[in-house]
Amino acid sequence: MTHPGVLLKTHGLHASKRRGQNFLCQPATASAIARAAGIQAGDVVLEIGAGLGALTCACAELAARVVALEVDRGLHAVLAGLLAERGIANVDLRLADALDLDWPAIAAEAGGPLVVVGNLPYAISSPLLFNLLENRALWRSATLMVQREVATRLLAAPGGKDYGRLTVLMQTWLEARPGMVVGPEQFFPRPAVDSQVLHLKPLEAPLVPLAGPAAEEWFSRVVKAAFSQRRKTLANSLAGGLNRPREEAAQAIAAAGLDPGRRAETLQPQELGRVAAALAPSMGQGVD
Repeated sequence: MTHPGVLLKTHGLHASKRRGQNFLCQPATASAIARAAGIQAGDVVLEIGAGLGALTCACAELAARVVALEVDRGLHAVLAGLLAERGIANVDLRLADALDLDWPAIAAEAGGPLVVVGNLPYAISSPLLFNLLENRALWRSATLMVQREVATRLLAAPGGKDYGRLTVLMQTWLEARPGMVVGPEQFFPRPAVDSQVLHLKPLEAPLVPLAGPAAEEWFSRVVKAAFSQRRKTLANSLAGGLNRPREEAAQAIAAAGLDPGRRAETLQPQELGRVAAALAPSMGQGVD
């Protein structure tokens, strides 16, 4: 494997700080991540952010097909040439932005649930994770390399600063397991922090019982409102975030068996689900 720095220099390219480009330069690590993703011989892998192809090539050795997305035209051209040189024919390399991905169309092409892999740039980690969450019926597993602080947030327990809206929503619908920690020395250019592999899998049933899309949307709104003003009490945050009287929010929280003076970061997803259900009648929502 040619070092990313050499490839970039050869083609007159530079790593983009704006896009958070840090390229994995250890083939053994890429292979370990691909194996940890549990890719089977008949799988279609969706790779988010192919870059210079370290993970792309590792996945191509295991999968039936890899649909690799890369938004950078220069990198796309370089990787297309590398794949051709190496005779790797089972990679469908696309110049595309993962944030604009038509998930149903990709899954339909694959003929079944996707296996998702990717080295996610920090700047777009949260929106990509929300996209994954929204389209969880279309993929079987996701193995993602993220900055270690992002992994810490997703794996956090209630009661600390790392526990937030994304934590609650991810843990409500997905199982998250920590994977290997990858040090800065394994990337070019070298980032300032560690990265960590994160394994995600949709739960068979969500932690919070929700009766359909309307209830799911309402729960998500309540969670967003609850964390909108972290330093305030839950009653105040919900009143402000949902544009309702504080007394109404406090009554709903009490009806859920909770203290209105608590803060959102102390609540389990199931407790926030009870709050959403208690608020639902006054909002005209159907939550079990």
